[in-house]
Amino acid sequence: MCGICGILSDPENLGERERDVVEKMKARILHRGPDGEGLHVNDFAVLGHRRLAIIDLEHGQQPMATSDGRFVLVFNGEIYNYLELRRELIAEGVQFRTESDTEVLLQLLVREREKALAKLNGMFAFVFLEVSTGEWLMARDQFGIKPFYYANAPSGHLLFASEIKALLVHPEMQAEVNPVGLNHYMTFQFCLNGETLFRNIHALEPGHYLLGRRGSITSKTRYWDADFTVDEDSNERTFVERLNHLLKDSVRLQLRSDVPLGCHLSGGLDSSTVTCLVSQYLEEPAQTFTGKFGEGARYDESNYARMVADHVGAVMNEVMPTALDFVEYLPGIIRSLDEPVAGPGVFPQFMVNKLAVEHVKVVLGGQGGDEIFGGYARYLLGYLEQALKGAIYETQEEGKHLVGLDSIIPNLPLLKAYSPLMKSFWREGLFDEMDARYFRLIDRSPNLEGMLTPDALAGLDRQRTFEEFRDLFNHPETKSYINKMTHFDFKTLLPALLQVEDRVSMAVSLESRVPLLDTRIMELVASAPPAMKFAGGETKALLKKAVMGSVPDAILQRKDKMGFPVPLGEWMEGGVVRDFVNDVLLSQASLERGLYKREALEQITSRQGVGGRRFWGALCLELWHQAYVDKSA
Repeated sequence: MCGICGILSDPENLGERERDVVEKMKARILHRGPDGEGLHVNDFAVLGHRRLAIIDLEHGQQPMATSDGRFVLVFNGEIYNYLELRRELIAEGVQFRTESDTEVLLQLLVREREKALAKLNGMFAFVFLEVSTGEWLMARDQFGIKPFYYANAPSGHLLFASEIKALLVHPEMQAEVNPVGLNHYMTFQFCLNGETLFRNIHALEPGHYLLGRRGSITSKTRYWDADFTVDEDSNERTFVERLNHLLKDSVRLQLRSDVPLGCHLSGGLDSSTVTCLVSQYLEEPAQTFTGKFGEGARYDESNYARMVADHVGAVMNEVMPTALDFVEYLPGIIRSLDEPVAGPGVFPQFMVNKLAVEHVKVVLGGQGGDEIFGGYARYLLGYLEQALKGAIYETQEEGKHLVGLDSIIPNLPLLKAYSPLMKSFWREGLFDEMDARYFRLIDRSPNLEGMLTPDALAGLDRQRTFEEFRDLFNHPETKSYINKMTHFDFKTLLPALLQVEDRVSMAVSLESRVPLLDTRIMELVASAPPAMKFAGGETKALLKKAVMGSVPDAILQRKDKMGFPVPLGEWMEGGVVRDFVNDVLLSQASLERGLYKREALEQITSRQGVGGRRFWGALCLELWHQAYVDKSA
C-alpha cells in the first residue's frame, strides 16, 4: 500500500521545476506512505512514490527499475497472488533481487504488458514505462479498490496521482467545480464515467488501462467487466460449494503480510464472514475493531460483533465516538476524501480505523458484499414491481432471469422502512421501463426544486445525467432486472464506497483489504440464476449458504442490520454540534455560494431534518468547497 504521483511530458518540458513539483506532490500524500519515499527522473518522466511497507519490509523500494534500467514501475496496492506468479516467472528464467510483489509485477509487465492484467489478483494502480521509447501503461484494478487520478496541464504535462490533492500542487492546476460532476453528485451523490467534482481532473475507471507516449494518451481500454451470462448447467449446491472455496481462498491470499493485521467487525454478515474465515487461518486470536455510540440501542450493534468475536475467540477492540469527535474530525475527513460523500458512516469508519492503527497495520473488511451478493433492500423493492408486472400482464418477459413473487414475499417485512419511498415510487411511472424505474429508486434529486436556488437548478442537466445512467444500467447483456441493478451499483456505487474505504484508512496510514472483492467471486455470483440469489426470499442467499457453519446462525438470520447510523439528532440538541453545523451551512460563504436556498438549509439543519441524505449531501458539499475551492480561489 502506497501513494504514487508524477509528471509525464516531452523532454523540453521537464526540468528542475517539475522535479520540485513532484517532491511537493509526494509530501501532500505523506500519510499514504510514511515508511519511505522514492523518485525516478528521466528525460520524459518524473515519478514519485511514498511507501507503506507491508511485504518485504527491507526491500521493495519504489520507483523500481529493471537491472538494465530499461523499464520502470511505480505502484500502489498489493498483488495477492504474487508468490504464484513469482514461481511461474522463475520457471521462465527470471532472477529476482527482492521478495516483493512490486518486482513480480514489474517483471510480469516487462514480458506481457497489458496482457498481464488478466493474471493479477489484487488491488492496484500503477504506471509502467519503457525509458528508451517513452511509452507507458497506466492501469487500475478491476473493482477500483485503489484510486488513480490524472489530468492534462496547459503546459502539456500529463499528471497522475493516488489522490486529487496531489494533482492540485501543480502550479497550473486549480480547484474549480466540474458542472458535470456536480450534476452527478446532486443526482446520485457520486460521479459516473470517470468524472470528478474537479474540472479537468479524471478518475481512471475500474478495470481500465491507458496507453500513451510521453505526455500524450493514445487509448483507453476496458480490460475486465463482470459477465452476467446465466450458468444453466450448475445447480445451487455447485454454486454454494464453489463460493465457499473461493471465499476461503481469497481470505488465504489476502492474509499474506509481513506486518500485523486484523479485521473490521460490525456484526453484519459481510464483516462477520471475513472475520470468521480469517480466524480459521490465524494461529493467534484475531484482532477485531468495531464502533458504537452511547446514545442508545439504535446506535449500538456491538452485541452482534461481540457474538462473532466470542465465536472465533477473537480480541474485540471498541471505540465510542462522541459529538466532540464529530466536530473535531469531520472537516479533516472531508479533506482526506478529496470529494464529498453523503453518507454519515464515513465518520465512525474513520474513528474505527484510528483505533485499528494503534494495534495493526493491515485490516480486512467486508466491503462489497451488498453489491455482489444482492444485499440492498431496494433490490427487493424494484423486483417486487417487476414480478407484479410479469404476473399481471402474464408476460414473464425475463424468463429464467425472473425472480418471482414466491421468492420475494417472505422478505417483504424488510421493506417496511421503505414505505415512504414506495408511496412516491408507485405514484407515477408504475411498470415503466427498468432503467427509468431504477433511476427513480436511486435518484437523490427529485425534490431539489425546493432546496436549490434558481441559478443552481438551471445548471442541472437531468436529461444528460439520465442518459449517462441509462447507458451504464443497460450495458450488461441480460434481461434480469436484479442483474442490471447490481451491475450498475458494482460499476458506480461500489467505487464510491471504495474511495471512502481507501481514504479513511490511508488517512491514518492503515492498509485496508476487501477479500469479498475477488474477480473469481464476482464472476461466479454474476453467473448464478437471479432466483438463486434470492432463494427463499433471502437477500444474499448464496453467501449465507456458503458460510453456514462458519458464521453464527444468529448473524445469518439477522433482519435488523442498521449500518453505522450517527446520532446527529441527539447531538443537535446540544450546543457544540448544532453550532458547528450552523457555522458550516449557514455561513456567509455557504449562502453566497448560490447553491442552496437559506430557508432550505435552515429546514434541513432542524432537529427533524438532520441525518437524512439531503443534510449530509449539503454538509459534505459545503465542507468540500471550503477545503478545496475556497482555498484555491
